[in-house]
Amino acid sequence: MSTIFYYCLQPVIYCISILPFRLLYLLSDMVYVLLYYVISYRKKVVMKNLRASFPGKTEKELERICKDFYHHLCDLFLETFKTLTISKTAMVKHCSFTPATVELFNKLEAEKQSVVLVMGHKGNWEWAGNTFSILCRQQLYVIYHPLANQRFNNLMYKMRTRFGTKLIAMQDTFREMVKNRNEVNATAFIADQSPQPSNAYWVSFLNQDTPVFKGTEKIAQKMDTPVVYVSVNKVKRGYYSVSATLLIEKPSAETEGAITAAHTRKLEDDIIEQPATWLWSHKRWKHKRPQTV
Repeated sequence: MSTIFYYCLQPVIYCISILPFRLLYLLSDMVYVLLYYVISYRKKVVMKNLRASFPGKTEKELERICKDFYHHLCDLFLETFKTLTISKTAMVKHCSFTPATVELFNKLEAEKQSVVLVMGHKGNWEWAGNTFSILCRQQLYVIYHPLANQRFNNLMYKMRTRFGTKLIAMQDTFREMVKNRNEVNATAFIADQSPQPSNAYWVSFLNQDTPVFKGTEKIAQKMDTPVVYVSVNKVKRGYYSVSATLLIEKPSAETEGAITAAHTRKLEDDIIEQPATWLWSHKRWKHKRPQTV
């Protein structure tokens, strides 16, 4: 059944990918009405997350953020399909890097210095990876969770690797990074997923006890690879700006938890500045901090 569904959906996805942006966002508006008003996809989860994260905001303000988030989510969904056929010129136009960011990555590459990139599910992280591979000299590796459906996984793989990005399955991360250690590269981690409480570093994030993956920090320290934080901000509909900051220059010298706390604070600042573009439908706070004895 899943095979039939895939082959029925595939031509639809390709048709969406070739739509002019004006029609793409018209379709997104239609999907928004369906998702928000008809299906009410995870609306309770989104509002619960927003209330807990912004206790000082009124219900009207939270509802406005919620609606803006669903508009962004629909745009993001269709923009991801656009990656199948978008040109390099259009990709860089719609997801640009600040001059300082390009300068930073050029400097690191000239110094033959590989880096760990850390970011969150904010803005359009898929487009950011594509633009990196177009503009920057480093080979980009992105850590990802392979999809259970092999055909859909292959489709996502194609979208993410069109411009030279390479993917590493999460379970192979350290082994692959060791294998690639003689290459000047950048390895990107999405660090705002929800780990198991027992394997997490706990921080205060958006007014809540929050578990954060230790993996990014541990790997950066083992490889002693500088950590660069990446922000993806929405400039206007269909346009994003990517900026990067050298967060930790020598990870091996940092105490336990310092790197994790640092990149989590940066993400929190980004979300507070532009709340509607983070992935609020994710059940980020489904775990509670374990009680210490």
